Amino acid sequence: MTTDSEDRRLPDADAIWLGDNIDLLPRLPDDAFQLIYIDPPFNTGTVQARRTLATVSDDAGDRTGFGGRRYRTRILAESSYHDAFDDYLAFLEPRLREAWRLLSRSGTFYFHIDYREAHYCKLLLDEVFGRECFLNELIWAYDYGARSKRRWPAKHDTILVYVKDPAAYYYDAEAVDREPYMAPGLVTAEKVAKGKLPTDVWWHTIVPTNGREKTGYPTQKPEGIVRRMVQASTRPGDWCLDFFAGSGTLGAVASALARRYVLIDSNPAAIDVIRARLGLVQAMTPLPDGTPAEPEATEELAASLF
Repeated sequence: MTTDSEDRRLPDADAIWLGDNIDLLPRLPDDAFQLIYIDPPFNTGTVQARRTLATVSDDAGDRTGFGGRRYRTRILAESSYHDAFDDYLAFLEPRLREAWRLLSRSGTFYFHIDYREAHYCKLLLDEVFGRECFLNELIWAYDYGARSKRRWPAKHDTILVYVKDPAAYYYDAEAVDREPYMAPGLVTAEKVAKGKLPTDVWWHTIVPTNGREKTGYPTQKPEGIVRRMVQASTRPGDWCLDFFAGSGTLGAVASALARRYVLIDSNPAAIDVIRARLGLVQAMTPLPDGTPAEPEATEELAASLF
């Protein structure tokens, strides 16, 4: 698909679009986004699925809880996607080239991936952005899930960080939430009270099962790690883009920090989750050319997610 440059424009307001990102991205203007964050499928070869359950006290129920009390469960929502590609890099490359085009000269691109593909993706990103535009490899470390006894358990994701122009990118370390010192006895009381700036290793829990953020969407990422990116690399009013939007974490963070956003996903279930999460149970934002978007999410779905 080709789009004349004069037809490309940003939406008039924050936008959530359902569709294939490779079709929608060319409709957006060059250099439009200060931050782009994507968390694409990790190419694990499996079907990623998540169910949202409700439990009700029932003596004849299917689960036993604390004190021997019985409960029954019902599924409120279920979502899944097939996470496998015959040629993962060929799938990513045109989308990454669009990301480079859309990123502003002072902008930053955050690419979230797991250990299976990180090294291959790094080589591709070096080609698309230029090796000199590589800024950081961030490690998000967590402690949850199965424990392999045949190898060291994998408990981290990788976030590769690139900039459009290494001489002009925006970065505000002081705006980032600070964290406790690991050895507070080695620094002054003043420093302990202020906390330290995060390094390139981020210790942060996954989204808690019963937490406020939980949407039930597979592979949902916590707001805490995305908030650091937005705080460091944008100012209030800047535009942010996620074109593998999933559960809409970037939109939730951008909205809370007074940034603008465009979220794109090809999965209708994801769009429903995003709109319910952001309180947008109304008609979706028209596409860049004014085409009406897909039908609205239902009140029942919005109620089931919270």
